[in-house]
Amino acid sequence: MTKSRTWLASGLGLVTAALTLTGTGVADARPAPADSTTVTPAGHAFTAKVNGKATFKAGSVTLTCSVSVSQPSATGTNNHIPQAPDNTNPAGPVASDINPPTYSSCTTNLPGVTATVTTTGTWGVSMQNGSPASATLTVPTAGFVLQTSGLASCTVTSAPTGPSSVTGSWTNGNGGPSKITFVNAAVPVKVTGGFGCPTGAVTSAFNAVYDVTDVTDPASQITVSG
Repeated sequence: MTKSRTWLASGLGLVTAALTLTGTGVADARPAPADSTTVTPAGHAFTAKVNGKATFKAGSVTLTCSVSVSQPSATGTNNHIPQAPDNTNPAGPVASDINPPTYSSCTTNLPGVTATVTTTGTWGVSMQNGSPASATLTVPTAGFVLQTSGLASCTVTSAPTGPSSVTGSWTNGNGGPSKITFVNAAVPVKVTGGFGCPTGAVTSAFNAVYDVTDVTDPASQITVSG
């Protein structure tokens, strides 16, 4: 849980600052309290699989992938809800390490340009109870690399200088899998290459819906509550 604690300490953008005026008229920045979070079932393994398509837009280039999944390995604790009592945080999110999601069956909006995606490292996801509940995906340094070939040879590296996080909404399943939805989530990128490459782009807009399913007990659902 060491890495998870580090993410909680760094905030991941899930705790906002509340600016309160004191009686002396001096602005006093205080952290807004975060909701208590419990993720269940404790210790269960989970898979996150894209529902529909995942898209990344950097400058004039849009990548669309119809297959993306992060799933647990045969051994290890990645893609597992923490065991109790660590599946509960009274003042913030609950975090888990995950295996890097794979991306395949990808196309670009540029004629004559093909693309491949390589993901590496240990990624992370943290769930935060609230109205609405949220989920934050953490990409390790250079953990996502898009390479195009053909009429434009470009390399797009996400989180180029350090780990980066994007936050989406979490929806508990109701007779189906729970979902994480990312809408125009900004991911820092570095783009290199020649003609046709959006080398001036510094962020990529990420859009995707992921179904999160319980692997340990397919009859159960991964749930975020207070």
